[in-house]
Amino acid sequence: MHRRRRTALVLSAAIAAAAPFLTACQSAAHAGAAAVVGGQRITVSQLETRVNEVRKAQRAAVSDETQYQQVLSSTPGLTRDTLHNMVLDRVLHRAAQDEGISVTRKEVLQMRTGLEQQTGGAKGLQTAWLQKYGIAPGRLDDNLRLQLEAQKLAAKLGTDTTQPAFWKALSQASAELHVDLNPRYGSWDVQKSSRVDAKTPWVREVTAETGTGIQQPA
Repeated sequence: MHRRRRTALVLSAAIAAAAPFLTACQSAAHAGAAAVVGGQRITVSQLETRVNEVRKAQRAAVSDETQYQQVLSSTPGLTRDTLHNMVLDRVLHRAAQDEGISVTRKEVLQMRTGLEQQTGGAKGLQTAWLQKYGIAPGRLDDNLRLQLEAQKLAAKLGTDTTQPAFWKALSQASAELHVDLNPRYGSWDVQKSSRVDAKTPWVREVTAETGTGIQQPA
């Protein structure tokens, strides 16, 4: 009986001693980081820069402050959506690499030219991507590269980007990269390769319909 008690006390002491160390490790991983993907940090500063780029473009796209305030109220989840895009970009790139897929600059330009013809020119394409996906003009080519990687990956798998087979590949890439989000931005669902909000029933947040343009299955 005494031996069991001593063993229990030793284990309790070990757990208590390890707790500060584990907390410190977790804090170190997230210190200044919005997410860690494949051991590489996406810093809060990088995330804020991307969000500010979108906000600046949104402000330039409207004629007065009233309209801009309406834009702000319609995109309250921009920071989280932007982080989702930044993480998914790396996940998709990893999935494409695993399948030996690459995208050339020429392919990006060809896709951009085609889309510009459909949207009324360069300005029209920039406006469409800003409004629909929350992509700043300066990041347009990066997003088109993402679209091409997704299309090529789906084709290689014999499916399309709305089907489970495509998202299974992304799920595998998510697992390989050990995606870890700072809790303030929610968590990463490996199976869905998507950011999810923390389960806090006392907080209600309305998220905007921004994204990468890659449709997830229901």
